[in-house]
Amino acid sequence: MNRSVSTTATPLAPPAAVGRMALGAMLLSTTGIFVVLAQVAPTVSAFYRMLFGGAMLLGRVALTRRWVRVRWRDVVLALLPALGFSLDLICWHRSILWVGPGVATLLTNFQVFLMALVGWWVYRERLGRWFLPGIAVALAGLWLLVGAHWSLFDARHRLGVWLGLASGLAYTVYLLSFRRALSGHTALPAAQFLGLMSLLSAALLLLWGLAEGDAFALVTAHSWSALLALGFFGQVLAWLLMVGTMPLLPASLVGLLLLLQPALAFVLDVLLFRRPTGGGDWLGLALALVGILLGTMRRNGKDRSR
Repeated sequence: MNRSVSTTATPLAPPAAVGRMALGAMLLSTTGIFVVLAQVAPTVSAFYRMLFGGAMLLGRVALTRRWVRVRWRDVVLALLPALGFSLDLICWHRSILWVGPGVATLLTNFQVFLMALVGWWVYRERLGRWFLPGIAVALAGLWLLVGAHWSLFDARHRLGVWLGLASGLAYTVYLLSFRRALSGHTALPAAQFLGLMSLLSAALLLLWGLAEGDAFALVTAHSWSALLALGFFGQVLAWLLMVGTMPLLPASLVGLLLLLQPALAFVLDVLLFRRPTGGGDWLGLALALVGILLGTMRRNGKDRSR
């Protein structure tokens, strides 16, 4: 579940960079699938994603000899993004299990609108002219996906929808604080800071899970393999593929490629878990994705990706 914001770009998109970006987005689309396949409590899967992913990232930094001494200032800077990401996963993993990985992944992607509003309110960034139409189109798609069937859902399914949206709010906190830390406030390489933040998040998730009475012991090879894959693909490989690629691509193309994540997550949900899906659902998915893309577009013609 790793989502970033692109910066400046070259006029032409290198094919290799497009391929890496697309592959990273496709790998992110599988994270919800691994949460379901792990067959553990939602907080437990979130804990192991951050523990395994953080350990792998820090191990890579050490092996490549890019390690920078961690100071208390770095730990303090990592606390807020760790809290934001922890709350994001607590909400999102429940949404995955209660409404399905496809809809849950789409719901959390609504955070692009929150990011744009924060940019407008805090940083005085102008909203794109397609921002309000994008919200309207995305909400129309969301209504077709969940609103039209609301009376048929049980209480847990309805809560899962709200938690999916709440995860986008928590992710916004994570993304803003993570970007701020990397904007000259820490001397750690981005991968090392992400690894540190991941381990801090794992500690917070462990405390949350223990308070809930969750059991963290993994007793089956099935759970081990699913959670290792979740940590590797979702927290490490996808991030490494995408973070170095975004500055090489036009922001409009980055925003489009990132939509592969919710789109493929929905398709995988239908194919692997036989989610009941009619024509209205597919139309709702298409409208929601178009609305999200419109919501990222800048007034000057450039797009803002997640």
